[in-house]
Amino acid sequence: MAVKFEKTGEGEYQLDVTGYVCPHPQMYTKKALGKMGSGEILALIFDNPSSGESIESMCESEGNELLEKQDSGGSFCWKIKKL
Repeated sequence: MAVKFEKTGEGEYQLDVTGYVCPHPQMYTKKALGKMGSGEILALIFDNPSSGESIESMCESEGNELLEKQDSGGSFCWKIKKL
């Protein structure tokens, strides 16, 4: 089980933290966003529902925008825009 953070396109990144539980998904998300530039998009993939709340509040407190939330049967894909 490894965290995958990769550039998927121009100004687009993907972070896969599937299999990790709190607080790891939030910590990895914060770290990934720290490496990104303003206006870039992070597609975050995770499967721990309780991580969603902490990631959402982290986005709000740091001023990043949650663009999209998808739930496909226990796996979540959220798009976060770094502001």
